Amino acid sequence: ALGGRGLLAVAVASGAAAWATWAVLLMPGFRRVPLRLQVPYQPSSPRQVANALALLRGRSGKTVDLGSGDGRLVLEAHKQGLRPALGYELNPWLLCLANYRAWKAGYHGKVSFLKKDLWKVNLSDCHNVIVFLAPSVKPPLATKLLAELPDDARVVAGRFPFPSWTPSSTLGQGLEQVWAYDMKEVRREAQ
Repeated sequence: ALGGRGLLAVAVASGAAAWATWAVLLMPGFRRVPLRLQVPYQPSSPRQVANALALLRGRSGKTVDLGSGDGRLVLEAHKQGLRPALGYELNPWLLCLANYRAWKAGYHGKVSFLKKDLWKVNLSDCHNVIVFLAPSVKPPLATKLLAELPDDARVVAGRFPFPSWTPSSTLGQGLEQVWAYDMKEVRREAQ
């Protein structure tokens, strides 16, 4: 039996907590990114991580996660022997969380999480790229990846496929599905 004032207090407190969560955890990563390219933080499920890394099994070379969030994909990539493994993330709170997780896993200094805008980094030396980003980001990102990645690179997309690319392979169903794209095949198809 909260009564009118109690319900009002709960509503105000809930709204303030939601705003504080947005302001502290999520908004810092959006400050310098155009609205159509903003991607909210949504952690990958254990199955999504396993599926993404299964599509990179047996590969080698530099592995990057674009919009690495809390770092779980980078940590698993390093654990499975993909080195160097690094993540690009704009949100400083998520970078702190990723670095804490790396330290806790014993990978401090073995993986890197960099506060860099994925649109401004050079990906020409990357052989494995992981992207769990929103559909609105995929078309301009496809252009960047086509321009920069070497022919032997593989791109693994989670949650949403690249709309104009045909995947080399796919794994999982529904929200757990991931798609792999081999750049040599993507370029051949684009010509």
